[in-house]
Amino acid sequence: MKELLNHLKTRITFLEKAVEKAEKDCGSFPGGHLRVSESRNRFRYYHITEPGDHVGKYLTKDCSGLAKALAQKDYNERFLKSARLELSMLEKTLSRITTCNAELAYQKLPDARKKLVDPYILPDELFVQEWLAKPFKENPYLPENKIYDTRRGEKVRSKSEAIIADMLQELGIPYHYEKPIKLKGGTRRYPDFTLLKVSTREEILLEHFGLLDDEDYRYSCLIKMSEYRQNGIYPGKNLLITYETSIFPLDIKGFKKMLSGLLL
Repeated sequence: MKELLNHLKTRITFLEKAVEKAEKDCGSFPGGHLRVSESRNRFRYYHITEPGDHVGKYLTKDCSGLAKALAQKDYNERFLKSARLELSMLEKTLSRITTCNAELAYQKLPDARKKLVDPYILPDELFVQEWLAKPFKENPYLPENKIYDTRRGEKVRSKSEAIIADMLQELGIPYHYEKPIKLKGGTRRYPDFTLLKVSTREEILLEHFGLLDDEDYRYSCLIKMSEYRQNGIYPGKNLLITYETSIFPLDIKGFKKMLSGLLL
């Protein structure tokens, strides 16, 4: 629901700016209207200025500027009519959805009743709680290498992974560390992080490639990316990637900006 509301608000803001620009242009147009005729794949333009005149004055090539201004004027009138109508409809829809949506049937219940009810649509906070509480088998690979603590009290394999986990926690982005996924053929992989985009309830993988100086490591990363691609997991869609080398450390500020823009 939040995603829908955000889309509506974004569209309303976009339209309001366009309408404002179109309204400013209204006073700059010449009088009359444009008539266009087509003959043998050629267009001819006529300037209509008198009521009842259905022919108008033919505009030569020297009058192309006038033809363009008249065309813009006609478009301006049509655009403003359509945009104002859409704005009115969107604003009414936004108002109605805000005050009348299915989630409110549960959210407005007294706490005593909420405890007894299984909601058909889980509120975000309950969905997050259930998502975080769902158990999974941990990665069996070298658990002794998990020596770095996160604020959430878990162990991860590197300082950078601890920084990433703490940033996710700080931003309020739900995550699992090394939650297994099954790929085609039954292959099981353990992405560094599995994130939850709460607004759409989508799971997004996050892989941190922290040893790109190492040739064997780079090769294993390429294999992993190829496996993901074959299973419909793509960067920018449902996969985020961070990386670092001895020369280029993890871009913490850039990473935080990316998370905020994509998941919040």
